[in-house]
Amino acid sequence: MAEEILINVTPQETRVAYVENGALQEIAIERSNRLGLVGNIYLGRVSRVLPGMGAAFLDVGLDRTAFLHASDIVGVPAIGNGTGPASIDHLLRAGQDLLVQVNKEPLGTKGARLTTQVSIASRYLVFLPNVPTLGVSQRIDSEGERQRLRQIVQQHAPHLGPAEELDQGTDPMQPAPPSHGYIIRTAADGADETDLRADMLFLQRLWSSILERRQHAAAPAILYEDLPLVLRTIRDSSTSAVEKIRVDSQETCARVNQFAGEFCPALLPKIEHYQGARPIFELYGIEDEIQRALQRRVELKSGGHVVIDQTEAMTTVDVNTGGFVGHRNLEETIFKTNLEAAQAIARQLRLRNLGGIIIVDFIDMQNPEHCRQVLRALEKHLERDHSKTLISDMSALGLVQITRKRTRESLEHVLCEPCPACRGRGTIKTAETVCFEVFREILREARQYDAKQLLVVAAPVVANMLLEEESSSVAELEAFIGIPIRVQTEVSYTQEQYDVVLV
Repeated sequence: MAEEILINVTPQETRVAYVENGALQEIAIERSNRLGLVGNIYLGRVSRVLPGMGAAFLDVGLDRTAFLHASDIVGVPAIGNGTGPASIDHLLRAGQDLLVQVNKEPLGTKGARLTTQVSIASRYLVFLPNVPTLGVSQRIDSEGERQRLRQIVQQHAPHLGPAEELDQGTDPMQPAPPSHGYIIRTAADGADETDLRADMLFLQRLWSSILERRQHAAAPAILYEDLPLVLRTIRDSSTSAVEKIRVDSQETCARVNQFAGEFCPALLPKIEHYQGARPIFELYGIEDEIQRALQRRVELKSGGHVVIDQTEAMTTVDVNTGGFVGHRNLEETIFKTNLEAAQAIARQLRLRNLGGIIIVDFIDMQNPEHCRQVLRALEKHLERDHSKTLISDMSALGLVQITRKRTRESLEHVLCEPCPACRGRGTIKTAETVCFEVFREILREARQYDAKQLLVVAAPVVANMLLEEESSSVAELEAFIGIPIRVQTEVSYTQEQYDVVLV
């Protein structure tokens, strides 16, 4: 599958678009005033320990304290009878300094999430300090290649012993041996021994320098910053899958070439400086795709559509046949719509960077084989997702639960903010509802205060309704309270805003 990476750079913002076969699949955005934190290593200081939550808050030098759950603390012995993890107040105390790494960006009002299990990525490997395990990316399909890579790493790190699978490891609550582990990344497929050895040496030296900085640092302090978005993109790109990397900034393109020449020379022929007159994202239709990714409704080619709603707890996805009437029978129409929706949903999860719990409401299907094929299609289309996803079986109601690992905010949260008119509800009160609220407020103020006249200041649509459709109600209210009511339009007010002023 041909993959292109388009990089748009301005002084304020860097955007990276992943395009597969001409269709935008993923967009990553990093702003100069809010750089990504995932991967950064800090010497933090414990601010508060909350046994009831099994967590602690640490000051790592960010705007908000960061969150560390007991399940993310590794390398400490169990307390008590040893049958379960230790209580957080036995592990940490206020004022204690701790080496931690950010594994999840601050989301909404929540601070960054931390872990004490540090991992540092290079081109071919992920370094795991004090965790003597060896993993191989499951995206490397060839068992022969997997074995070759294991043997190379084991040869230069003999303490690892027999290789472990990626999802296996040591008991996090048992004392960790003073040795280090590695995960062999997808990019290592086909790499030679010299390159892998160089990566291992680089990571070991980097870890030594981090430990040295820790000796001289006073908490809170940053000990290691991960690469900026552009260089992370180059580091993590698969040499075989990527066809072109186009950068629209000459200065950034030079940095990319220098970095690629040092760490991934196979990508050098694929990097080019885009010098066209039209903005690169506009030329490839990326800007329009981003705008569509901010809308609730996703149109399907068949005429059906998918509706995506993000909430605090989860994301819901509703599949509808819409204008698609099919050609044979209802069951076949529903089946084809669900199959098309499965592909669209997998793409939208990546494009919008939706994480956490995702509930997909497929159209009810009577045929069990159709249900199985739709679920298999969804799994197939999610295979190329860089984030880890888990899919449940389809329920009797046609619901499928997906969990997708979330390390940074969704596209909507990066680019948008809650509407000031509806305060993020997605709806606003009707003008009629606001008028009735105004009437109740007038009655309340007339009873409490001695006023000669009341002035109602409201948005144009509400003021017009008070003066026209509800004018008889206003007159009745004036007669009832014995006080004249005057209405004034304020164009800067939202529909729900109003004031009742004593005059």
